[in-house]
Amino acid sequence: MAGHSVVTTESQAAGVRLSRVRQVFDTDDGPVVALDGIDLHIGGGEFVAMLGPSGCGKSTLLRLIAGLDLAHGGEVSVNGGKEGRCASPAQREGIAYVFQDAHLLPWRSVLRNVELPLELMGENGTERRAAARAALEQVGLADAMNRYPAQLSGGMKMRVSLARAMVTRPRLLLLDEPFAALDEITRHRLDEQLRSLWEQRRMTVLFVTHSIHEATFLAERVVVMSSRPGRIMLDHRLELPARRDSHLRTDGAFTAQMRVLQEALERGFA
Repeated sequence: MAGHSVVTTESQAAGVRLSRVRQVFDTDDGPVVALDGIDLHIGGGEFVAMLGPSGCGKSTLLRLIAGLDLAHGGEVSVNGGKEGRCASPAQREGIAYVFQDAHLLPWRSVLRNVELPLELMGENGTERRAAARAALEQVGLADAMNRYPAQLSGGMKMRVSLARAMVTRPRLLLLDEPFAALDEITRHRLDEQLRSLWEQRRMTVLFVTHSIHEATFLAERVVVMSSRPGRIMLDHRLELPARRDSHLRTDGAFTAQMRVLQEALERGFA
């Protein structure tokens, strides 16, 4: 399948623009403002982390960008589209979403789980199987293709979920705290693997996390949000080398950038 041998370039990656975005939820106690006045531009090929306290609207923002929900106010534009409050279905075709839970189908093997998006897109069996194998090799699971989800560790399940997202060569990858439930060593390894995949593919990535450490290691930019209603407290471009490895985590420059984000988080809580 020719499309699966092509690396996503910055020009092919999807840009995201949010203008005055507001989201309100109806509850038994009355309306709750989840997001208020969000203005954000993410250029094609950028890796942006979104950091903030629980309930600040990070996941809500991802759902709006993915087109899973409609905003109550403002505009969400993906890849230059002018669709008012929500990206159109055509725009969403290039978007992949990775949740905190891997959501693997227990009756399908690892290989067949990764094949699923291409199967739903109508790709023929030979081509989708080859693409799924290639995606699993990229996340280091070439020897686990015939296993079933019940036979996998938590870290392996998340790597399958990541491979399933990457198999369609997305222009925009949205990740909602995908490694939060994992132990620290496994999480660090998956962070390094994700960063490496981004360096190879250069798709646009928006990664939601509670971890200052994770946001600093992964991203080029970090957006820090306040407590509800979610507002942007800081949009910070990290002053760190492009190539990241485990040694960076103990570097003084890394600690200094974490301090900038920590101070913004504290202002957001206040």
